[in-house]
Amino acid sequence: MNKLSASAKGAYLIAITPFTENGALDLASTDRMVDFYLAKGASGLTILGILGEATKLTAEESKLFTKQVLQRVNGRVPVVVGASSAGFAPMRELTQSVMALGASGVMIAPPASVRTDDQIVAYFDMVNETLGSDVPWVLQDHPVSTGVQMSTGVILRIVKNSSTCVMLKHEDCPGLAKLSAIRAASDRGDARRVAILTGNGGGLFLPEELTRGADGAMTGFAYPEMMVDVITAHAAGEIEKAHDIFDAYLPLARYEQQAGIGLAVRKHIMAQRGVIACATLRKPGLRLSNSDMADVARLTERQTRRLQELQ
Repeated sequence: MNKLSASAKGAYLIAITPFTENGALDLASTDRMVDFYLAKGASGLTILGILGEATKLTAEESKLFTKQVLQRVNGRVPVVVGASSAGFAPMRELTQSVMALGASGVMIAPPASVRTDDQIVAYFDMVNETLGSDVPWVLQDHPVSTGVQMSTGVILRIVKNSSTCVMLKHEDCPGLAKLSAIRAASDRGDARRVAILTGNGGGLFLPEELTRGADGAMTGFAYPEMMVDVITAHAAGEIEKAHDIFDAYLPLARYEQQAGIGLAVRKHIMAQRGVIACATLRKPGLRLSNSDMADVARLTERQTRRLQELQ
């Protein structure tokens, strides 16, 4: 098993969940999707996340989808599975199932019910107990979806209390100051160093986050090669090149981040790229209008021109 560690870096791509037109799991498209992400240079994959429509899957479907992805990946990169749950029993059950299948670790976000700093820390102490001493896990900091604001101090307390918390998925916005503070604490030796992968809006702040000390990205975009190429250029010290690559994709990345239809945009583009058979979202889910699709076509054409100018 390729277990997740605090040395993780690069682009861990948040995978969509492909469905057929009638809403069933599309396992053939799942295989093509895995091949696509790996061909584009993914350092790892994350499945059953918020934009993986995890809450629309049954427990059995979650296990089936995870098994399909892990079989196709075949150990080539780490695979993280979202295991957040309102209760600890289903969290434990899913974690044990996916780790037995070969997952590299799980990702946990706080529930909306925890509010104070002490409540948040106590919750993740229970997460540690639930997952056990052999399961590496990712702390997901995404206040927009959870409603839970975790301060720098709280995150450092959680990391201190758990040797198996090996990564922070940083999605607070604005969050650059928090990222800098967490990284500075580990650089000073005041805190254990964990990997920090960022997830803000399909990488909308990726160049700045890398400069602030992020080790990479854990997010999704219909053009995952953007994140891979930006991270690669930045790691090579080619900072202006990283920004130039990012700028070429920015209008389409911005369009994909619209609340409500963002995932529909991503799936539409991935279907057009031949990655998935159709752009279906499982209900409830929005469909793109003809005007939306015209916008995407225009932005894609402009993106292609910008990339050609960089070559």
